[in-house]
Amino acid sequence: MTGADAEDDIPLSERKTVTDFCYLLDKSKQLFNGLRDLPQYGHKQWQSYFGRTFDVYTKLWKFQQQHRQILDNRYGLKRWQIGEVASKIGQLYYHYYLRTSETSYLNEAFSFYSAIRQRSYYYQVNKEDRPELVVKKLRYYARYIVVCLLLNKMDLVKVLVKELSEEIEDYTQRFNTEDQLEWNLVLQEVASFVEADPVVLLNDNNCVTVISYRLQEGNVPPLEQGMVVGQLVLADALIIGNSNSQVKFSELTIDMFRMLQALEREPGNLAVQTCKQGILEPNEKPAKRENPHKYLLYKPTFSQLFTFLSASFKELPANSVLLVYLSATGVFPALNSEYEVGPYDFGGVLTNSNRDIVNGEVIQKRNQSQKDMHCLHPGDLLPFTRKPLFIIVDSTNSTAYKNFTNMFGQPLVCLLSPKVYPKSIQDQAFLQFFGDEFLRLLLIRFVFCSATLRLHKVFRDSQSFPESYPELPKQDTVESSVLQKHILKMAAILDVQNLFWDHSVEAY
Repeated sequence: MTGADAEDDIPLSERKTVTDFCYLLDKSKQLFNGLRDLPQYGHKQWQSYFGRTFDVYTKLWKFQQQHRQILDNRYGLKRWQIGEVASKIGQLYYHYYLRTSETSYLNEAFSFYSAIRQRSYYYQVNKEDRPELVVKKLRYYARYIVVCLLLNKMDLVKVLVKELSEEIEDYTQRFNTEDQLEWNLVLQEVASFVEADPVVLLNDNNCVTVISYRLQEGNVPPLEQGMVVGQLVLADALIIGNSNSQVKFSELTIDMFRMLQALEREPGNLAVQTCKQGILEPNEKPAKRENPHKYLLYKPTFSQLFTFLSASFKELPANSVLLVYLSATGVFPALNSEYEVGPYDFGGVLTNSNRDIVNGEVIQKRNQSQKDMHCLHPGDLLPFTRKPLFIIVDSTNSTAYKNFTNMFGQPLVCLLSPKVYPKSIQDQAFLQFFGDEFLRLLLIRFVFCSATLRLHKVFRDSQSFPESYPELPKQDTVESSVLQKHILKMAAILDVQNLFWDHSVEAY
């Protein structure tokens, strides 16, 4: 029987089923590929496009479920193709989580990734002599691991890393491809990432408890009765990672990973409904935003960083706060300190210069007396102090950001990694931010860290202490006798009291 005769034997309804499936499959690929062309900044431009993409994938997923037998017989649908659709849906949810910061979508991504593994959708891939299909499987594993890391499913991460290692070994032995070193590097990065976060606690039953950096119900001290604080709400955050030799995985450094979670509430223990009939509609906005919106910027150039800052500033609602977290290599001034007079004379932190290329060559600074064009100076942030701004700087030159001038009278606080900073006290700026639970928790953790380091026997140099702009009232915060007693009591419980001074500190 010829091919034409065989096609004529297919009932019209079944032929239409295959045609409709092919249309949905092609349409879904077009929309998914179009996502990379969307602007990464801004809250509104991408919403409708994501909605259309979700709608097509919802129809595609339901369609293949309802017509599986016909598609198996007439189209030759393979399980890895079903897995590829499920993987794309998982990616959609993950990217929607990145756009909205709502962890419910992270749970949805996990449910689809989990189903792919449980149902062995990619199992037959290794039996086919097609390296590009194996790469799809490896990429799925890498994305699944990222989602598990963000959900603190560390036991599962270790299992997935082991499976990924075995898959990479099989892949490199079977195919002589050029990307072997790249996949081995991926494996090294995730292993280093897991090893870099070794904090482990045992509960009363001597079982390992996973530490979460997220805000949980009841773990934020309530406001004292009658305490007058600001009514500001943290709405937007830029999390920037640009430190040299930073432990990272999938453009997410360990510092970015921790801060990302510190700005989220702990997701509820939702029952995992893997690959269910209906897909959560992303257009349905929650009645109240649970988490501040976040941008994750791994090694951005100055122009990219400034663009994202401008977009966040523009769309910041009334009575809201913009948070900027800078974990970056320090850039120090070339001139002597006696000539330093302004917010562009103290250096700052490094932005990425890799993309600043003209005719194939990296632009070099012509004159050492000029300012570093790739440095983010404190003065670069001054335009954004027209609205409430909360800055955290973790850098070797963090103290460059103590040289702010509050030109517009808006609330402004900078938390800086250890250096010296003697300034006059202003309590009012901190109280303006204290009403928001995320910012309150960050401030409390900052005070606790500072107080602990001041009691530690190794940290004797004042330059090793964190500081802030404006300066905190030491006697009531980082050198509070009440707080010191609690720290020493905790040290005794952990049997490390020999590392701390057990008398009040008065020499700072």
